Amino acid sequence: MSRDAEDLNRRMLRARDAMDRAYAEHLDVPAVAAVAHVSEAHFIRTFRAVFGETPHRYLQRRRVERSMFLLRETDRSVTDICFDVGFGSLGTFSRTFHSIVGETPSHYRLGHGPIVAPNCVQMAATRPREAAGGSRPLPRARATGARSSSFGEASEAAAP
Repeated sequence: MSRDAEDLNRRMLRARDAMDRAYAEHLDVPAVAAVAHVSEAHFIRTFRAVFGETPHRYLQRRRVERSMFLLRETDRSVTDICFDVGFGSLGTFSRTFHSIVGETPSHYRLGHGPIVAPNCVQMAATRPREAAGGSRPLPRARATGARSSSFGEASEAAAP
């Protein structure tokens, strides 16, 4: 691996770490791209190449991962959890949660209680996966929707 590629990968890791720390805050591409010291378009392309998903999808998955923990371990309302993990509306949260986990937040809570296991086992067992099972991607219309996103979701025309 060349020195330039290694440097770029480190900058992408720094940007992803910044997203992990501030997942509940309003994040936009310019702010996170600035952490990586690259342009917005280059950040989106490189992030996807390095991590296998767009920054927007990574952030959604990270928020859903945290909400899964809160749904299992607390008795707080779904609405409170929705806003605490950084979603702006309950509808968007529920739709995103369902597309990633495969069930609604309320149904997830009913079927999953607190886990009593070592933390490393909990993390592996509760990592969100695509709802379609395994790594099979969701149909394009449901995965990206008809709207555009300012956080790097690939558009229909730009999809490979």
